[in-house]
Amino acid sequence: MALFPVISNFQYDFVLQLVPVDTENTMDEVAAAAAHHSVGRRVAPQLDKVVRVRRQGDSEFFPRTAKLSETPIKPMETLEFIFAEE
Repeated sequence: MALFPVISNFQYDFVLQLVPVDTENTMDEVAAAAAHHSVGRRVAPQLDKVVRVRRQGDSEFFPRTAKLSETPIKPMETLEFIFAEE
């Protein structure tokens, strides 16, 4: 377990956020950490959707259960957080 900073580029938010997460967090937990800083503040909640995670510029999302340590994501990398159907 290690503290791991990522940059959150959350859908519909105009602010990029530095978000501390843990290397053992799943992508759902990383998404929840990013949502904490955007949803309900500058982004309207979308209760019928889940937030998915991908590298900035990628088209494929990471599996929701993948741990951060199992991905090629590097510290301080920008991640996109997108509302999606389950």
